Amino acid sequence: MNSNVPDSKKISPFLVFFLIHTMQSGIGVLGFQRFIAKAAGYDAWMSIILTGIVIHILLWMMFKMLEIANGDMTSIHTFVLGKKIGKFLSSIFILYFSLYVVTILRGYIEIVQVWMFPELRTFWFALVFLILVTYIVFGGFRTVAGVAFFSVILPLYIAVLFIIIIPNADFTNLLPIFDHSVKELLLASRNMSFTLLGFETLLFFYPFIQYPEKSKKWAHFGALFSIILLIYLAILSFGYFSEEQLQKNVWPTLTMWKIIKLPFVERFEYIGITNWALIILPNICICLWCASRIAKQLFSIRQKTSVLFIAIFCLIATSLLSTRQQINILTDFTAKVGFYFNLIYIPLLFAATLIAKKVKSRARQT
Repeated sequence: MNSNVPDSKKISPFLVFFLIHTMQSGIGVLGFQRFIAKAAGYDAWMSIILTGIVIHILLWMMFKMLEIANGDMTSIHTFVLGKKIGKFLSSIFILYFSLYVVTILRGYIEIVQVWMFPELRTFWFALVFLILVTYIVFGGFRTVAGVAFFSVILPLYIAVLFIIIIPNADFTNLLPIFDHSVKELLLASRNMSFTLLGFETLLFFYPFIQYPEKSKKWAHFGALFSIILLIYLAILSFGYFSEEQLQKNVWPTLTMWKIIKLPFVERFEYIGITNWALIILPNICICLWCASRIAKQLFSIRQKTSVLFIAIFCLIATSLLSTRQQINILTDFTAKVGFYFNLIYIPLLFAATLIAKKVKSRARQT
C-alpha cells in the first residue's frame, strides 16, 4: 500500500509530531478543565497523565497494525475481515470525520459569537472557513501537513504568555493530593476524551509518511507534548480558579486570557480567539482530507470531488446547529464515539489483526 503513494506526495517523519499534536490542541483545550475537575476535583491533573499513558499504548497498537497490514485503516479492515465487511466498516469513518469537522467548526463559531461578534451568522463564517479548508486539501496531504506545522509554531507564544497567571494563582488549591478515588480519576480521564481525540488520524495518513519506522518516535513525542501542555494549563487553571468558579466558566482558558494586559492591546482574549482559528484550521483540514481519502479508496471517485461533497454536507450540518444545547449534544456525542472507537474498537481490532496474521501465516505453511 505504501508503494502506491509516490514519494513526491509523502511527508518527512518529523512532521508526524505536528500532525498528532495539532489534532489534540483544538477547541477542547479551551474548556477541558471544567469537565475533568467536575469528576475528580483538583486531582484531575493525574487523570491527564493516565490518559497520556493510554494514548501511547494505543499509538503503539496502531503502528503495529499498520505494519502488519502494510497500509492504512482500510487495509487493516480488509486484512482482518475481508473486502466486503472491511469496506463497510471503513465507510463509517467518512461519517466519523465529517462529524468531527462539524463539531470543531461549530464549537469555534460559538466562541466567536459569544466573545466577539454576537450577530455573526453561522452559515457565512462556516462557508468562508470551509472554502479555505477545501483549497488547502486540494493542495494535497503535504500542504495539509505544512499548515499543521505552522499552526503549532506560530501560536506557541500564547502558551508562554500564560506564565503571567502564576503571580495571581494559589497553587495550594491543589492540596491535598490523592483526595479522590481511582474511579473518579478514571471518570475524569473519560471526560477529557474529546480534548485528546484526533491521534487516530494516523491510521489514515500512515501511507503518506516517507519512512514510517522513523515516524514512531515523532508520533509519541507529539502526544507527549499535548499531555504536557494540558497539565500546564490545568494546573494554572486550578491555581487561578476555585472549584466553584471553574464550574461556572465554560471556557476557563479563555477567561484566564483576560488577565493578560499588553501595552499595545487591552483585550488579549481577542488575539487568542483569532489565533485559535489558525490552530483549528489543520484539525478540520486533516479530518476533511481523511474523509475524502476514504471515499476515494472505497468508491473510486476523485478525491477533489469527494472533498467538495463532504464540505457541502458539513456546511449544511454546521448551519443547522443554532442553540447551545444542540452544540453540547453534538460535542458529547462526538466525544463518546471517539472514546469508544479509541478505547474499545482499536484494542479489539489490534487483537483481531494479530489473530488474522497467525491464521494466514499457518495457512501459508500448510
